[in-house]
Amino acid sequence: MNNQHILSRAIKLSVPIMIQNAVTNAVSLVDHIMVGSLGTEAMTAVSIVGQLLFVFALAIFGGTSGSGIYAAQFYGQKNTEGVRAATRMKIWVCLFCTLAGTALLLFADSFFINLYLHGQSNEIDSLLTLTKAKEYLHIMLLGLPAMAVTQIYASSLRETGESVKPMAAGVISVAADIVLNWLLIYGSLGFPKMGVAGAAVATVIARYIEAVVLVAWTYLRRKNHPFIIGLWRTLLIPRELCHTMLVKTIPIFINEFLWAAGIAALTQCYSIRGLEVVAGINISNAICNLLNVVFIALGHAVGILIGHTLGAGAFERAKKESFTLTWFTAVICLGLTAILIMLSGVFPLAYDTTDEVRNLATKFIIVTALFFPVQGILNTLYFTLRSGGKTLVTFIFDSVFSWTVTIPLALALCFLTDMNIIAVYAIVQAADIIKIIIGAVMIKKGIWVSNLTEEFTA
Repeated sequence: MNNQHILSRAIKLSVPIMIQNAVTNAVSLVDHIMVGSLGTEAMTAVSIVGQLLFVFALAIFGGTSGSGIYAAQFYGQKNTEGVRAATRMKIWVCLFCTLAGTALLLFADSFFINLYLHGQSNEIDSLLTLTKAKEYLHIMLLGLPAMAVTQIYASSLRETGESVKPMAAGVISVAADIVLNWLLIYGSLGFPKMGVAGAAVATVIARYIEAVVLVAWTYLRRKNHPFIIGLWRTLLIPRELCHTMLVKTIPIFINEFLWAAGIAALTQCYSIRGLEVVAGINISNAICNLLNVVFIALGHAVGILIGHTLGAGAFERAKKESFTLTWFTAVICLGLTAILIMLSGVFPLAYDTTDEVRNLATKFIIVTALFFPVQGILNTLYFTLRSGGKTLVTFIFDSVFSWTVTIPLALALCFLTDMNIIAVYAIVQAADIIKIIIGAVMIKKGIWVSNLTEEFTA
């Protein structure tokens, strides 16, 4: 009965997140295919910039997650002022990330883009790819403030049990993005034909629509979300609480930043085997990212629900719920594996690219699909450890492992061997099994179980 209850709560919370992320990724997929019709250079340019912006997105996610742990536990404690203080911490973190991210990507654009253009190709123009990537990036930077505002409000709503409003705002944004892409990429209905630049303008406008809708809805229903009342009267946070949240926030921020940078670094490692490899991985990521929203959303739900249980002081129940949710996620991921394998030979045909790129994309999709259960379990273990505030542990578990094991392994195999790139990719994916063993031991020992908010009262 208890298992059914926690699974029901997890599904109720995660499904809106899944829908929002799936629709968003579906639009990214449509964007990818639309831009892909302009040529391999355009597709590769947008994908490279996507990798760079992914690092920023994960940075603000990580930066807000530390205070988000407290928000979830404060909510379980029924401490509205605590939730409000945690949300104010997110505002400061997102302001810093937006200013720093914009400056870095604006002034070092060529450096970061060129990291992916070292591979040789007889059919892909690297200079044209660089030009299109810079054009796309400079416009996309205008949307970073909207991303930050959306993250602040959406994450706080989810941590207080509301995931429908962020989903609805995301769906509205996505609908606008699809229409604007059609109008601006191809110049439909008399609009200017802007190509890659049009895709960027459409995405930026859609992001501001999402932020405005989400903020407006939140305030219109502020009686249901009391933490939002008086949020902006001051941005000051009680010193002791600010310090304790920063202690938890900094490791998560660094972890998410380094993890995202690690994903970008892995792609850069693979890129030395040729631009066709980069294009193939980008096509694979487009479809795989559409389905991995399922276990990502479940991970978010695990972190929030376990956080509520810990905040209420029900430690033994939290342990049982963590194992139930982990195995539930693994079973779901097996179904996703089957779906991806069935789509692996069909999906690459949607792209106007070479047969070599399509063949590589099919193989990358199959390998990624086979390791979906591994990634699903890892995601759940990570959010469980984090829900108890063990941010230093998750830092070591996640990004330190990536930079000390996964990336050196990829570098060695790519640079020092002539091994087929698909075999290299599979071996690197398999390395994550080590993390499952480590994470399972930590979960079983219960080192993550703690109530971080019991010393703070409303």
